Amino acid sequence: MSNTYTAITKQDGDWWIGWIEEVPGVNCQEKTHEELLESLKTTLEEALEFNRQEAIQAAQPDYTEEPVSV
Repeated sequence: MSNTYTAITKQDGDWWIGWIEEVPGVNCQEKTHEELLESLKTTLEEALEFNRQEAIQAAQPDYTEEPVSV
């Protein structure tokens, strides 16, 4: 399943900095815009997987997974 998120990016001096708008805590800094987007993608994937595992662990042993659309 693929989702789309919004990267907020800007150049600050010699660095590119960025955030994922929809997920607090996902932010990165890189030397190029391309490196920044790749770092944001990797960091977002890691944050989503961590949050997923944390939610499943908190709900153990009896839980269900249900899709929610907004």
